[in-house]
Amino acid sequence: MLVTRLILESFSFAFGSLRGNKLRTFLSLLGITIGIFAIISVFTVIDSLENYIRNSLNSLGSNMVYIQKWPWAPPEGESEYPWWKYMNRPVPNMEDAEELMRRSKNIEDAVYFFGFNRTVQFENSKAENTEVLATTHDLIDTWSLDIEKGRYFTESESNSGAGLAVLGSELAQKLFDQVNPVGKMIKMQGHRFQVIGIYTKKGTDMFGTSMDKRVHIPVVYAMNMVDVRDRDQGQTINVKARADADRDEFVAELEGIMRSLHRLKPLEENDFAINEVSLISNRFDAFFKVFNFAGWIIGGFSILVGGFGIANIMFVSVKERTKIIGIQKAIGAKKYFILLQFIFEAVVLSLLGGIIGLMLIFIGTLIFSYMADMTIALTMANIILGLTISGVIGVLAGFIPALSASRLDPVEAMNSV
Repeated sequence: MLVTRLILESFSFAFGSLRGNKLRTFLSLLGITIGIFAIISVFTVIDSLENYIRNSLNSLGSNMVYIQKWPWAPPEGESEYPWWKYMNRPVPNMEDAEELMRRSKNIEDAVYFFGFNRTVQFENSKAENTEVLATTHDLIDTWSLDIEKGRYFTESESNSGAGLAVLGSELAQKLFDQVNPVGKMIKMQGHRFQVIGIYTKKGTDMFGTSMDKRVHIPVVYAMNMVDVRDRDQGQTINVKARADADRDEFVAELEGIMRSLHRLKPLEENDFAINEVSLISNRFDAFFKVFNFAGWIIGGFSILVGGFGIANIMFVSVKERTKIIGIQKAIGAKKYFILLQFIFEAVVLSLLGGIIGLMLIFIGTLIFSYMADMTIALTMANIILGLTISGVIGVLAGFIPALSASRLDPVEAMNSV
């Protein structure tokens, strides 16, 4: 009861002082608000960016690898990307994908695909420089795509190279507006394709790619439109492992089969790249560690300025209330009561500033998320972090002024000018 009464009385004195000195309170709040806004906004952006990147990486599939001509990163242990070593490599082909499926025990799906850009036309509507994605049959399962309208290619349609197309949602909207695209004919490079389906909208990933803006056609038909034997069109074999497959065994098996198909000697280097999502993920881990450290540095300076502002204001508050402190001590107020009174005042100031800073960040996240494709969210962890920092800064900034107030001699304090 005594502790509760002490806290309530201390808070009452603190709020009374804050209400009686509105300008000083505003200036103190401004300093800590800017500090909390700076540090928590940095962490909010970092966390949201990390979440966005990891979701994009997860969409590539943690149990998938991409066999390509170009590796995604420099060789392990090297910082320089030796592009000149990769220029003359052969591009993966559909026969490689078929042989991988036939020989491997750990593969669930192996999809061969490449891309190129063409103008897509429906009647008088055109979508220029549209990415055409040409693939073998199992892309919809490998990439976990959903059909909103119509249907997907059958295996026989895909293998025979039928002139069929599945459109992304944005492309369908651009070409057809309110017209139902399913069953309609589109033109590309003088070739006619019947639209049989529309993909469900998925949005744009961190690499700037989106199925929503693509047109998807069978790879067999696409080979009549593009020479992919020697030209680099981003040819890729996307291999999905079985759920029970061991990762190391899976990758080693793929490497062995590809070396056999390319007839490489034991001491020859691979003339292909096996790209895994973990390669990018590991590099982003190091990137975010540096980014988080930079966030603490940037925010730390801001919050330090706010803390000094509160400490300065508290010293002024002690100076102005010296006589009141002397009277309180003369009628029996203990040192710890005076000490806690000023500490609570500093903590209340700091917390109020922190809350205002968090509210500004929350408003900012709503505005940014509304205007941009990427969502910025103020997480509960960052809210708690902001309030904790505010409280700690309040205690540290208010302790020395509070200690000096608690040590004042009551007689000298009452007679001060």
